[in-house]
Amino acid sequence: MDLSYPPEAEAFRVEIRTWLEENLPAGWFDEGFSQTPEEKQAFNEAWPAKLYGGGWICAAWPKEYGGKGLTTMENVVLAEEFARAKAPLRADFFGDTLVGPTILQHGTEEQKKEFLPKIMKGEMAWCQGFSEPDSGSDLASLKTTAVLDGDEWVINGQKVWTTQAQFADYCFLLARTDPDVKKQAGISYLLVPMKQDGIEVRGIVQPDGTAEFNEVFFTDARCPAENVVGGVNGGWKVANSTLSHERGMSATTGYRRFEQEYDLMVAAAQANGKIDDPVIRQGLTRYYTKVQILKINGLRSLTQTVQGTKDLGVVSLGLTNKMFWSEMHRDAMELALDIFGAASMLVDTAPASGSWPAVMRGEGRPTYQPSGMMSAFFFSRSETIWGGTAEIQRNIVGEKFLGLPREPKVEPPKK
Repeated sequence: MDLSYPPEAEAFRVEIRTWLEENLPAGWFDEGFSQTPEEKQAFNEAWPAKLYGGGWICAAWPKEYGGKGLTTMENVVLAEEFARAKAPLRADFFGDTLVGPTILQHGTEEQKKEFLPKIMKGEMAWCQGFSEPDSGSDLASLKTTAVLDGDEWVINGQKVWTTQAQFADYCFLLARTDPDVKKQAGISYLLVPMKQDGIEVRGIVQPDGTAEFNEVFFTDARCPAENVVGGVNGGWKVANSTLSHERGMSATTGYRRFEQEYDLMVAAAQANGKIDDPVIRQGLTRYYTKVQILKINGLRSLTQTVQGTKDLGVVSLGLTNKMFWSEMHRDAMELALDIFGAASMLVDTAPASGSWPAVMRGEGRPTYQPSGMMSAFFFSRSETIWGGTAEIQRNIVGEKFLGLPREPKVEPPKK
């Protein structure tokens, strides 16, 4: 690693820090600062407009599309300062982090002018229509179809695990538009309006009573012909661009949430005496070590990006990092339960949430409302699955970067 922050990036850091100090609620940076549920709700409702007014949403986008045109290091500094302040930066993960950059990279000028301003202003909510009941890890086997009918695509099929579909205005969807070619070659990437009669959204209720995930059924749903991103049958390449955005982590900030959890776990172990247990100490040491590895790998990848150089190890980091941190976090949350004990699973004796995320959003009031730490434990079980399962990532790394034989394909039984 050979990484330095240029003077202009450090000057930009001062600008961001000043803006945050002037726009976050009074007392935000004070030790022990807290908000009532009503204050949190009011902050969450007002904050996206403040972000947009400050120009921080999608600030790395080119100026002609509403961004600030930040350099790589300026974008790193932006992420660092928001992480330092523990201030939310994203307005809509699916819009500004996944489909927005994808449209920037592969979309037509008409698509950029139509969708990007609305994404930046928070006027358009999105969901992702990739996985299907029988096409998750093997995404190229998807069966949802889109057939051109005049100036519209007619879509039929089913998607699953579609987060926030019940609130979305649009879905960036993969559909088979040519069944007669190699399966990866016959897929298109469509921007589909969700508010229409041909789309049914059914919530998948989680153990805590929320329904963030959904099944989505398309029955002769309609989509404008011009809403294809990357050309007809070019969807596989475009989808991989989207997945690279989903799997990406900010190089110098991604590890910080894990460090915060580590600090909470150490403090709890010291308070209840579990720190004297050698198994607990070993688990904490292992977690700390892996967080530092994640940090170093992020800096290594950033160095290569800034210098415009690549080596095989860095190219594979995009695949291995997601697998690494998701399995690391799953194990860490099991360790957290060991530290806090069985009482941590009860509503009235659960530990304070600290830096752990709040209860996952869902439709309706949860029948069981876990603590922030328990929400993190529940969610960690899914982190090795979404964005590419750990098993599939191992296959790709083994075959593409280690030169191992391809996994044998099992032929379906003949009828």
